[in-house]
Amino acid sequence: MSLRHYVAIALVGAIVTLLVTPLVRAFALRRGLVDYPGGRKVHTHAIPRLGGVAIFAGVMAAVATQAAGERFLGWGGTLVGGGTARARVLGVLIGLTLVFLVGLVDDLRSLSPGVKFTGQLLAAIVVVASGLRIQYVGDPFAGGLVDLGLLSIPITLLYIVAFTNVINLIDGLDGLAAGVSAIAAASLLVLAAQGNRLEAAALAAAVIGACVAFLRYNFNPASIFMGDSGALFLGFTLATISLMGVMKSTAAIALAVPLLIVGVPIFDTASAIVRRVMHNRPIQEADKGHIHHRLLGRGFDQRQTVLIIYVWSIALALGGYAVRYAPGMLKALTFGVLFAITGFMAYYLGLFEAVGHTEDNGGASHSRTGSRRSQRRT
Repeated sequence: MSLRHYVAIALVGAIVTLLVTPLVRAFALRRGLVDYPGGRKVHTHAIPRLGGVAIFAGVMAAVATQAAGERFLGWGGTLVGGGTARARVLGVLIGLTLVFLVGLVDDLRSLSPGVKFTGQLLAAIVVVASGLRIQYVGDPFAGGLVDLGLLSIPITLLYIVAFTNVINLIDGLDGLAAGVSAIAAASLLVLAAQGNRLEAAALAAAVIGACVAFLRYNFNPASIFMGDSGALFLGFTLATISLMGVMKSTAAIALAVPLLIVGVPIFDTASAIVRRVMHNRPIQEADKGHIHHRLLGRGFDQRQTVLIIYVWSIALALGGYAVRYAPGMLKALTFGVLFAITGFMAYYLGLFEAVGHTEDNGGASHSRTGSRRSQRRT
């Protein structure tokens, strides 16, 4: 596939998302499906959620375009035809649909954390059952590869579910989750295309188009939030793209590559856990110590805060690319630079310092993740 094919896929995702978002917004307003201010949330008035419906529609329309291109225009890929590769792609698409539905139900009815986790796990099981998994890891001592055997199943499930939730957890400001997801998808597209993993690259292009279009309505001041249906869907999609396009089952690539590409939400989640443990707080307890809270506390406004995190994400994504392709010494230098940047940000923002905990008032952390309880508009 050429660049114009990926552009076409992204354009379809963008156009459909642009068209569907106002319809979803109007529906949410009529039905009172809005996220109210309060608690850790930073918005000041009720905002409709369910934007994830538009993102899902855009991505799936783009996937359908890829399938049509394969069948009628001779595009490369595995959506059309048979074989194990097609089975893996279908498993991924079924898993994406399941996790989207879990998020959508949560946006509509507010599911318990246990039910949401179970839904995510079931979606991940479908993906793993289709044959997509982390089968090998590099041996840091003897070199070569280590076959994980049956351990590949729980490790892959953990990877997918954790990846899914880091996007949900960072969804706390207008445009933050959509922009970070677009940056991650762009990085994964380059890696997948260079590795001739066309199905992964096509899915990444679809995510880019949908996320960039959604920012038209979601960047500050946002007129709609993506909700859990959007945040969980994007996290799950990025996880599966990284598995399809970066971590081939026959030639494992360091886990550091996709993890660096989404390094900011991962670091935000990890620092929150460490902070709460250090200060004897329950890990699940909400607080206002996340990266975006700290930047706002430093005097940056919402747009400035989001743009700073975008730049940080781009730096880490470039670092992930360098780790994949650079020679040994440059890899070490890259890790050093990225570690220094992240360490400076942690120190500057005081990410490990104690903060007062806040009640979620029924949980709506606006989180364009939509759920009243889990919304991260934290």
